[in-house]
Formats: sequence, structure tokens, C-alpha cells
Amino acid sequence: MKVTRRIRLSVIAAVLIFPLAGRAGNLVITPTTTLAAETSNNTSAAGGFVTQANGNLGATTVSKLDIHSLLYPAAQTKVFAHLVLWFGQSSHMNVGYSSTDPAQVKRQISDMISRGIDGVVMVWYGPNNAIDRAAKLVMQEAETHPGFTFAIMVDNGAIRWNSCSGCDPQHALVHDLQYVEQTYFPSPAYLRVDGRPVVTNFDIDLYYTVDWSAAKAAMASNPLFLFQHSRGFSHGESDGAYSWDIGNSTDYGMSYLTSFYRTGMAALGKETWGASYKGFNDKLASWGLNRIMDQRCGQTWLQTFSKINSFYNSTNQLAAMQLVTWNDYEEGTEIESGIDNCVGVSATLTGNSLQWKITGSEDTIDHYTVYVSSDGQSLMPLADQATGTYALDMCGYSLAAGNYKLFVQAIGKPNLKNQISAPVPYAPQCDATPAPPPTPTETVPTTPPTTSTAPPVTARAIALSASPSSVTIVDGQSGSPRITVTARSGSTDPISLSCSDLPAAMSCTFSPAVITPGSKASTSVLRVSVVRPAHHPERSPRPPHRGSLFGYSMGIVGVLVLGQIDRKRILRGLVLAGLIACAMLVSSCGGIPGAAEGSAEIVPGSYSIRVIATSASTQASTVAKITIR
Repeated sequence: MKVTRRIRLSVIAAVLIFPLAGRAGNLVITPTTTLAAETSNNTSAAGGFVTQANGNLGATTVSKLDIHSLLYPAAQTKVFAHLVLWFGQSSHMNVGYSSTDPAQVKRQISDMISRGIDGVVMVWYGPNNAIDRAAKLVMQEAETHPGFTFAIMVDNGAIRWNSCSGCDPQHALVHDLQYVEQTYFPSPAYLRVDGRPVVTNFDIDLYYTVDWSAAKAAMASNPLFLFQHSRGFSHGESDGAYSWDIGNSTDYGMSYLTSFYRTGMAALGKETWGASYKGFNDKLASWGLNRIMDQRCGQTWLQTFSKINSFYNSTNQLAAMQLVTWNDYEEGTEIESGIDNCVGVSATLTGNSLQWKITGSEDTIDHYTVYVSSDGQSLMPLADQATGTYALDMCGYSLAAGNYKLFVQAIGKPNLKNQISAPVPYAPQCDATPAPPPTPTETVPTTPPTTSTAPPVTARAIALSASPSSVTIVDGQSGSPRITVTARSGSTDPISLSCSDLPAAMSCTFSPAVITPGSKASTSVLRVSVVRPAHHPERSPRPPHRGSLFGYSMGIVGVLVLGQIDRKRILRGLVLAGLIACAMLVSSCGGIPGAAEGSAEIVPGSYSIRVIATSASTQASTVAKITIR
């Protein structure tokens, strides 16, 4: 009985004081994907769609990273894809699918959501035609995805071709708007701003003279009208304006966007909808005018986001933006099949050091993922490495003896093409002489010119990775999914883990916070927490009453004394009582004393936090992206 009690007391003390130690062992290969999945079409573009002369990328594997990550930190900007619905008709290009196919509509909405898109704006050509039928399919599919919204853009063609018989432009406009009001506005998925349904239009004022005030007066729902370009802010009945892709621009639309955003910022109280696009090329369109804006291997796409970020930030938010366009293949603006970043990646092995290099511009890449495979087909992600890193020491992973295949994948920034290397044979020989440090590798630039070199890796360098490198915290939750942080160094010095670049209302914890990997890789679990403001900030948490603690402690002592326990057991009892009292103090004060009181509410959006590993005078870091939804 004495031995049992002694063991029980020791276990309690160990649980309260010491963290649990991890166990080393061979890494179990558990495939989560395949080589086919990482190289085949993962978009809603038709599987047989091939690269076109106007720059549209053939069906392939594109980055599904959240598109909001291209925007300024903590962006609340809504991102809408501009969708055209005329494919499958004989008057338009064959892209391999029909816009009136419910299965295709389902694939498109699912693909948009997987890329972080919030909704869709459909170009509409009036009632009772194929495009109207397709729009109703989009409405029905959107209703099955809570939070995903849609809106109608009335094209000038709705008045020209598909309106009421014998109507003049004014009556045709009223007729079309009333049809939209009756058919689409009642949908719970219809886009509303402050309770008002949003309607945009395309080039109606360019072709017709109409009275928008009279048109709005004929509607019962008080819609919110958005008009085109900077002049749209001063348009009669304007509630705001949206920008567009200017196909004949000589500076990739940058001066146009600059003027638009400046005008929008001065138009207080009105909606400003920005735009992002990959380029423009209408050489394959039957109506083409040879308007060409080069994609520049993804640089035009990224520059449009940089333009937004130069005007807006977390305290001055852009209301919304459109992606111009989701699927206008004929004018070469579609992003459905992805955007070619003209990047290639190759990998080699020197001893146990996997090394890689890229051709193309690395600023189109978000990160690298290293995969391991036993058969060359079924893949398991091994590590995510930040751009600027070009080597991974395989001895940091306890692979059993055998023959493996290693792959390096360059994960593009949102909507850009992913690229994967050829397989690299690997047989672990981690007891052999360490491989020499990798030599610097150069990035072959495209546009703009860039050069990236890999720093030499020394024996004591820390190799650090976080997997997954991107997680989402749903609004209302207080913590993130777990992120596994893996570190290895050539030293036995302890490695301390910490975070930086955290917003004021966000905190992080590691379990454990200190690891000693030595010649093997060690892991720690990272969790990011969001501090929510207290419901009653005037009430501070109260520590336990001193009398309660005193009484509790004396009660324990009394029990021990009355039980005629020897001095050593009395001492152990006092230690236990002290530990419990300390635990009461900690728990009553909360894990973050008073943090909820006076704390700032976290703003939804994407945040990049830096994970830092420090050992003696050596330090390494990697980035984890946290999205608050």
C-alpha cells in the first residue's frame, strides 16, 4: 500500500511539472495523395481542354491556396468571380462543356469555393434563353453552399436581343430589371449590401440613353446599382462603381486602376469594387479587335493585387473585387484553367541532402512541398519549405531502410500553376559521412528579372518546417487546428520555439516549447489561439480567497497528522498540497490573465505568422498562414 501511494504521488507530480516526452521511431509512410492527382486537372475546366494561342492554359493542376492571401493582411474584401454563361451555344467557342449542364455548374461553384472565392457575378442577357437557364442553375447551386452568393450583371445585349417585343430601350430596361427582381432577388443566396440586392450592368449607357431613376422607381426592392469605371461613381442613381480589364492598355491597366481607386476612396459612402485579371487577348474571338495585354507569366495577375494593396489596408478596407474573368476563354481572360507562371522545378540528391532549383520567377511561388513515396505513385507530404530554401536534409526523417522516390513541388500563388519535379531515387544512409553542403543554386529569371540563391547549409544549421503551412480558424472558435513543427540540427543544443508577427489578439503555444533533436528530427505541436473580448469586461476574474487556500492546506496537513503519517510522508503531502494550491491559483486566473478584458477583436482575414527556432547563436524561421473566417 505504501509503495502504491508513493508511486501515485510521483505520477501526480510528474504530470503537473514535467511535459511528456516524445518517442523516436521509423517514420511510417502514409500516402495522402498520388502523383496523378498532383499532375492532373484539379479545376472545373474540361479535362480535354488544351493550351490556346491566346494564352489560356490547358487543364492542369493549379494552386488552390485562398485567393485572399494575395490581399493586404486582415483583408475583409469579398472576392467575386465574373462568370459567363454562353458556352455550349453554336455562336461561341467550344471549350469542352455546356453552361446549361447542371454537373458543370456544380463543378464550377465547388472549384470557386476551393480557391477561396466568396461569390459570382453572372453576365445576363435577358429572360427565357439559354443564358437565363444557366443563371438559374447557378442560383440553385449557390443556395446549397451557405455563405456563397451571386449577383446579376445586365448586359446591353439583354436590351438589344432578348427583351420584350417592340419595347423601346427604357421599357426594355424596366422589363428586364423587374424580371431579375422577381426571379433572382428572392433567393437567399442573392448578394445584398445593407439588405439591398446588388445589380451591375455592362455598357448599357454606351449604347442607349435610359432613365435609371425611372427604372429604379419601377422596382419594389430598392436595388443597389453599380456602374462602370471611375465615372460610375458620379453616375445618376449610382451607389458605387466597379473596375474592369482594359484590353488595349499599354501599362497593363495600372494607370486606369490607380485613377479608379483614388476616385473610389474620395467617393464616401459608395461601394468600390476593384478588379484583378491575368491579361487580355481577343485574337480567337469572332468579334476580336486584336487587343492584347500580355500575362507576363503571372506577373500581370500579381500586379493587379499589388495595386489594390498599395491603396487599401486593414483599417481602410476595399469592399469587394471581381476576378475578370472566371471563364471568358474567347477574350483570353479566363482563370478557370489557371494561370501559367512559366516555372520549372528539378531536384537532385547529394548524399542525404535533397536539393532543388527552379527556372522562372520565384515570386510566383508560395512555397515548396517535398513528398516521399515507396512506389513512385502514392505520395506522402514530408515537409513544406519556404521560398528561398533549396535543400532538405533527409536524415531529419527516420525513414526505414529501403528504396524511395522523392519529389519537390513548387506550389504556386493562388490560381497559378503548380509544378512538380521528376522523381529522385533515395536510399537512406544516415550513418554514413555527412554530405557536403549544397552549392548555391540560381533562379533563371523571366519578367521581372530576379535572382535567388540558396545559402550554404552548415552542420549546425536548423532545418525547420511547418505542416500544414496554412490553417483556418472559423469565426467563433478560439483555436486553430494543430500545426506540426519539425526541426533538426547537427547539434545537441536545445532548440527553443517561438512565434513573431502575431496580431494583438492572437497568441501561440508549442507543445513542447523546447526540443533537442540532435541527429534526428523532433516535432512540436503549434496551436494558434484567438483572444475573444469578454462579455462582461467590467468584471475581472477573481483569485481564490486566501482563507479558502489556507483552510484547504491546513485541512490536508490535519488529515496527514491525524493519520499518524511519518515525517517524510507529511513532507510529500505538503508538496502535493502546494502544487494543488498553485494549480487553483493558475486556473482561477485563467490561462491568459485578464486577456479578454480590454483586448481587441480579431479582424477576419489572412495573417502570416513567423515560427522561429533558436539554438545558441543559430536561428531559423518558417511562415504559417492563419486565416480567420
